[in-house]
Amino acid sequence: QVQLVESGGGLVQAGGSLRLSCAASGRTFSRYAMGWFRQAPGKEREFVATIIWSGGITDYADSVKGRFTISRDTAKNTVYLQMNSLKPEDTAVYYCAARDTLRLTWGYWGPGTQVTVSS
Repeated sequence: QVQLVESGGGLVQAGGSLRLSCAASGRTFSRYAMGWFRQAPGKEREFVATIIWSGGITDYADSVKGRFTISRDTAKNTVYLQMNSLKPEDTAVYYCAARDTLRLTWGYWGPGTQVTVSS
């Protein structure tokens, strides 16, 4: 059973930084893509960043390029999202997700962690 647990959210002032962590367990993730998504109040969940577990190829939403960095520690089975130059519009619940690269859908989700950026 795959489990994803996010941590590291909180309240930060605009221009500040936070690092989110996602601890993954339950299987070997070498064939998986890991992703971060977010959902702001009243809005749909949106893609933030993704990383291929094996090889480390990354991709980002245009809104976070140059400010956010996704990475993974294969020894710790943990994925990180370093968020710099935070803006109030980054306020959202951030979710970690996992997808078998042979499938199109994100099959596993964490419960989410709240990030609030004050102006």
